[in-house]
Amino acid sequence: MRAYAIELFDRWTAMWDGDLALAEQIMAPEFTLRYAQPGADLYDDIHDPATFAAAIDKFRTERPGLRFSTQGQPVVEMTAARTGIVARPYGARVVDATGAVVRDISGTDILRFEDGRIVEVWSVSGGLAGRSFYA
Repeated sequence: MRAYAIELFDRWTAMWDGDLALAEQIMAPEFTLRYAQPGADLYDDIHDPATFAAAIDKFRTERPGLRFSTQGQPVVEMTAARTGIVARPYGARVVDATGAVVRDISGTDILRFEDGRIVEVWSVSGGLAGRSFYA
């Protein structure tokens, strides 16, 4: 069961890396996003997979070359009904137009899921002014 939660987090990361079809697969039909990053208040009013995928697409278009990855060890608490929480640090690599690394930043996402689908997200980072946990 632990492997399921870790794979769900990996799919969450892949969705942020541009695999937008995952939104319909991993997000519940209705969910709540709680982002603490500066400028992330637009996510407060998103509660469905299609709107979320469109917001991620816009986010990625505004930040070409941004790449997310998992970091650190996941913390998992879940039941056999695929209901629980997975928390894990993530990394984001910011590159310039030539592909040169500008900075690496980190954050932590906590995903609460029910019946295998994400129903609530807490996300914290320093935004583009942030720094990496592993620098």
